[in-house]
Amino acid sequence: MDLTGARWRKSTKSGGNGGDCVEVADNLPGVVGVRDSKDPLGPALAFGPAAWRAFVGSTRRR
Repeated sequence: MDLTGARWRKSTKSGGNGGDCVEVADNLPGVVGVRDSKDPLGPALAFGPAAWRAFVGSTRRR
């Protein structure tokens, strides 16, 4: 999946020290990218929007 043009962001709750964070890019049509902030040039996961909404929804209920 091509993530060229992705605008990566991390949670405002992650703090400013860089730490162990996951970054998300949700600005691309039809795909949500997820990567490790410690390895921005490393691999990224790609999810369909419905799968991403289901994942986020399940984490909010916990």
